[in-house]
Amino acid sequence: MPGVDFKTVRALVSMGQVLQLLEFVAVERVADQVRGPCPVHRSTTPRSRSFSANLTKHTYRCFSCGSAGNQLDLWAAATQADLHAAAIELCEKLGLDVPWIRHW
Repeated sequence: MPGVDFKTVRALVSMGQVLQLLEFVAVERVADQVRGPCPVHRSTTPRSRSFSANLTKHTYRCFSCGSAGNQLDLWAAATQADLHAAAIELCEKLGLDVPWIRHW
């Protein structure tokens, strides 16, 4: 199975795009920071603010379940996929070519 260039996936996909695909609804927004229910552990309280994402730095953290990372990590955690499968699925959902690593 060919490898995926994760660095390129992270450069092509924004945190905002991932949050939109996850149907995240922010409860609070301050500058580039959004807070709301966690898409990883699927908070059931709509006013929850345990999840925080920085749209500029492409990072997130849930202060309830402890999940944290970048936009690709978020997609993998929320969809319960390994990083390789998550990168491929994310590219496909966004209509992007998967940046395969070519070994010559």
